[in-house]
Amino acid sequence: MKTQVVIIGSGPAGLLLSEILHRHGIDSVVLERSSREHVLSRIRAGVLESTTVEVLRENGLSARMDVEGHPHDGMRIAWAGRDSFFVDTARTLGRRFMVYGQTSIQEDLYAAADRRGQPVLTEASDVVLHDFDGAPGARPHVTCVQQGQALRIDCEFIAGCDGFHGVSRRSIPETVRREYEKVYPFGWLGVMARVKPLPDITYVNNPRGFALASYRNEKLSRFYIQVALDDKVDAWPDERFWPELKSRFPAEMAQAIEEGPTIEKSIAPLRSFVSEPMRYGALYLCGDAAHIVPPTGAKGLNLAVSDVFYLSRALSRWYGQGDASLLDGYSETALRRVWSSVRTSWYLTNLLHRFPHFSAFDQKAQEHELDYLKSSHFAQAALAEQYAGLPFE
Repeated sequence: MKTQVVIIGSGPAGLLLSEILHRHGIDSVVLERSSREHVLSRIRAGVLESTTVEVLRENGLSARMDVEGHPHDGMRIAWAGRDSFFVDTARTLGRRFMVYGQTSIQEDLYAAADRRGQPVLTEASDVVLHDFDGAPGARPHVTCVQQGQALRIDCEFIAGCDGFHGVSRRSIPETVRREYEKVYPFGWLGVMARVKPLPDITYVNNPRGFALASYRNEKLSRFYIQVALDDKVDAWPDERFWPELKSRFPAEMAQAIEEGPTIEKSIAPLRSFVSEPMRYGALYLCGDAAHIVPPTGAKGLNLAVSDVFYLSRALSRWYGQGDASLLDGYSETALRRVWSSVRTSWYLTNLLHRFPHFSAFDQKAQEHELDYLKSSHFAQAALAEQYAGLPFE
């Protein structure tokens, strides 16, 4: 097989990239190690920055989102049972964000790929990247096994959109890769339930631990609580989860939380991770293949979209004008936004969680930071700017 761009991974980053490239007349083939059903079954966050919404609209992917999505003006923060305050991104910046589940985005992207006959080769194993290091005369290609057949796909560029555990990042030599990681000493227990959500996305810092009330639609809510890293899902039946969740919210909010049978429950560790550079020869990394952020800042999906925006723009410039400047600058440009989002997620994680190693001094400093954030318009504006997402360069 031959194509211009091989895209490894059919998650949101990979399929969005294939869609935008198609709109610029650039051919691609998408490889996916899992089945389509497995990809669609993954439950992820769905808080979309205004820039992400704009990218989806500009590329004809917003029809369902504009009907089913829920615009929000900001986020609410409460702590230690005290009154909450609202960080208003709409009033401060004139930008709203959208709540629209990543599973729905994935469905929309697969539907778009089906409409245009996009080649998506699922259950591809033994994926190996070849001759992508930019050596003179080298011609990039990818080999794999798909449905029992060995395949070779010749290409000009490779986009690694295959997540943290994928082959793309690990194909960059260790002598070139620089990896930065912070592992947090707790996890999040996430629960989905068919109950009416709270009106605002609400973050809670409580002596019992962090909690979050998020939104999927008018009859579907997503809740999280901070738990120990070694905790097990089986230890959290509904009759234990709901009282614990409510105990972390201020009383009036707790009374507004509806209980119901949970339809999904999982525990995820929290980490910050960045791999540099995001380009090596003809290989370009996008999304979780290059970086992981704690979900506290709701940045993971949005960063994947910004990576795709920069890479698709660079490839379009190359194929349309023969100008490689954006390709050469891709890693540097993408990483500026990545580190900005990593810093925001790191800040919110440190601000809102109870750390097992905190001293009395650490705890007092955290509480006074929350007090300052509540009382300072300038502090809230700075947080709103980061949370709502910076504009693209």
